[in-house]
Amino acid sequence: MCKTLPCLFITMLLSANLVLGEEKVGTIMKITSPEFKHNGSIPRKFTCEGEDINPQLVIEDIPADAKSLALIMDDPDAPMGIWVHWVAYDIPVVSAIEENSVPGTLGITNSGRPDYHGPCPPSGTHRYFFKIFALDTRLNLKPGLSKGALEKAMQGHILDQAELIGLYRR
Repeated sequence: MCKTLPCLFITMLLSANLVLGEEKVGTIMKITSPEFKHNGSIPRKFTCEGEDINPQLVIEDIPADAKSLALIMDDPDAPMGIWVHWVAYDIPVVSAIEENSVPGTLGITNSGRPDYHGPCPPSGTHRYFFKIFALDTRLNLKPGLSKGALEKAMQGHILDQAELIGLYRR
């Protein structure tokens, strides 16, 4: 029987069936963009003052058992509360979402459009969160879901998630 603290700790871990799966070590999903760094400035091209098209997004270390991806882009700094700029789901499991693309089924944004609506802050610098979700299923839902409806549909199906934050000031 263990009486030392290290021995008790190891026994506790073993009794809790703590297992470090090899596929989880060092494989946390990531989202990046060749257009801007995390917490860096989003180029004008991808905003309401430019071409208003989505930037390329690169997704790494997607779980092997993912069946689809979902994407939400929002601005928590909007004066009226969180402003939703992009909602997409049932995205095939891909390593990149290309610039100016329709990656999957599109949801509705706060602009009332089912497409990408680039940064367009009324004043100051705003943060734009690009959130990617790896799901264990294809949702097979109708186009035009709201962010809230998508979040509800994803409950219990998220295998991993990652986010990239871009900044923009007009």
